Amino acid sequence: MKHPEPTEVNPVGAFDDTPLARELSEITRRKLALAAQRLPLPPKTRVLTVANQKGGVGKTTTTVNLAAALARSGARVLVIDLDPQGNASTALGIEHRSETISVYDVIIGDVPMAGVVQKSPEFESLYCLPATIHLAGAEIELVSLVAREQRLHTALDQFLAESPDLFHYVFIDCPPSLGLLTINAFVAAQEVLIPIQCEYYALEGLSQLLNNIKLIERHLNPVLTVSTILLTMYDSRTNLANQVAQDVRDHFPDQVLNTLIPRSVRISEAPSYGQTVISYDTNSTGSLSYLEAAAEIARRGAPQ
Repeated sequence: MKHPEPTEVNPVGAFDDTPLARELSEITRRKLALAAQRLPLPPKTRVLTVANQKGGVGKTTTTVNLAAALARSGARVLVIDLDPQGNASTALGIEHRSETISVYDVIIGDVPMAGVVQKSPEFESLYCLPATIHLAGAEIELVSLVAREQRLHTALDQFLAESPDLFHYVFIDCPPSLGLLTINAFVAAQEVLIPIQCEYYALEGLSQLLNNIKLIERHLNPVLTVSTILLTMYDSRTNLANQVAQDVRDHFPDQVLNTLIPRSVRISEAPSYGQTVISYDTNSTGSLSYLEAAAEIARRGAPQ
């Protein structure tokens, strides 16, 4: 009886073409590429408002992770939490109990920002102006105030002018609405960053947001421009996500970043530990994606 020839086993490289091996190889490549680059710092402060009146698109997640990614690269970054839920403050490990002096006191009580801004434990050059639950009533209180649309702009300008060190970036996290708080954020910024989820109805309501931005530009802030659109919650396994991504790129070819932010358990877990995904799990795909998006924003520079 003839025995079958023994199969030759090649332990070296036997598993280098598996999906897991390819994924690990791609992660390693991305990490090396990020480590090799040195990001340019803007010569003057870039103020970006992160806005989309549609809830659950990743506004706060995008705000804190881009801010952390840029701070990690050496930039001096301030996050202004303008959402009464205070989720950005939580993610950055910032104290924001109801008795904490917050952005509410700045825009309603004219308290100087310098005494309210806190340093985040995440990175040495990352700061946050926290939000508390008191901000929930600010929309009503702002109605009767003088220069109600300019309150944040005035306070931020004074803070940046008096700061002994240049802040390279300011990110303003907006509530999911188009009320007076969001208008204050638009008036205070030069750039708008819009996160768009790669899901059905992604473009719904976007025209309303863009019309509002045009009105702000025309009547209150002539330098305001939509400089950046970031695609979030991307799942490459679905045709829908790919179609939405392509649709957005077709409509806004100059504003959409090349980087896509994937759906990621690590991104969702990080805030429960009072961290961004950048420090929570630096090697995760979510962290790498935000680091790559931040690098794109830095290299593109401010719109001319």
